Amino acid sequence: MKIVDVAEFYADEGGGVKTYINQKLRAGAAAGHEIVIIAPGPEDKEERRHGGRILWVKGPHMPFDPRYFVLHREKAVHALLDQERPDVVEGSSVWTGGWFAARWKGNAAKALIFHQDPIAVYPETFLDRYMKRQKVNQLFGWYWKYLHTLAKRYDSTVVSGHWLAEKLRTHGISNAHAVPFGIDKSQFSPSLRDAEVRRTLQAACGVSSDAPIFVTVSRFHPEKRLGMLLEAFKKVRETHEVGWVIYGHGPQRASFDKAAQGVSGVHVAGFTSSREALATALASCDAMLHGSAAETFGLVVAEGICSGLPVIAPDVGGAADLVEDAWGMHYSAGDADACAQAMRAFLARGADVYADGVARAAAERVQTEKQHFDQLFAYYGDLSKTT
Repeated sequence: MKIVDVAEFYADEGGGVKTYINQKLRAGAAAGHEIVIIAPGPEDKEERRHGGRILWVKGPHMPFDPRYFVLHREKAVHALLDQERPDVVEGSSVWTGGWFAARWKGNAAKALIFHQDPIAVYPETFLDRYMKRQKVNQLFGWYWKYLHTLAKRYDSTVVSGHWLAEKLRTHGISNAHAVPFGIDKSQFSPSLRDAEVRRTLQAACGVSSDAPIFVTVSRFHPEKRLGMLLEAFKKVRETHEVGWVIYGHGPQRASFDKAAQGVSGVHVAGFTSSREALATALASCDAMLHGSAAETFGLVVAEGICSGLPVIAPDVGGAADLVEDAWGMHYSAGDADACAQAMRAFLARGADVYADGVARAAAERVQTEKQHFDQLFAYYGDLSKTT
């Protein structure tokens, strides 16, 4: 089976979409499927990667995040699809890439991949402190009508969890189909805990060797609510000696660094390209602190759980769906006071209370990327036979 993904937000320094697509390239090659990615880049070229191929379509830099490029040449995308003659076409965004794939007239099954919930990312992030989320979604009902119109052009709308499929159905997207995501569980394990790495992180935070460490892996973007997490951490620091390590990068990095100046206990480790180093760091901390209420799945939360970390997460979104009381805590999304209260409650209990629950979640609640892609490819096989 040949699967071509029109991936508007795939970039070398991208986040969750890049991670997911790289997993799909490897999984497809291992399963004997041909995976081809059509993505915007600095020039037109073809590249072999992870057992599949990337077909880059030249476009300008995205104005607000220069790591990404703009997919704007529909005829070029259609020409590549005509050339490749796929069995399944994926549209990996609800914007231009999604429409380019939808309007292609070739004979293939079409799946819209719902990687991002724009209403959760922007309106809910900025407005949920002023009004209920239901009201926010009512105000942006035009978007749900827009998504409904786009989704009707596809045979299926693939989402990462059953909770999200149900959410889309409530907004009229009747073809939503859940294929829960997975991670490379072999990379993340509490067995990677390293006393020397832990001491190094504590020293970077300026705390003693007895101090607990929270860790966050995140893009520096408004939807991740790092500013809210910083306010919560400041409140906790008033009564507890704790450290907080943040991995990641993004457009708000400079403003976050400025806001964090003078806040003791904070260490911005930045972006690391080494998955091994990140996995060791996660296992060497005490709990994951998460801010985003807009994720459709929460890959880093799953990685944290498999690293042996209890997770303190908001009560909305993909992260909320992954976290249960036995291996973490929820707080009201966007509320720094509630987040600080959850952090204090965790510190009072200690990480050991959650150890059995985290281990059970890692074994049973988080599935492997192979399990995910086996399910996805089987679903695509069935889908292609009916179109």
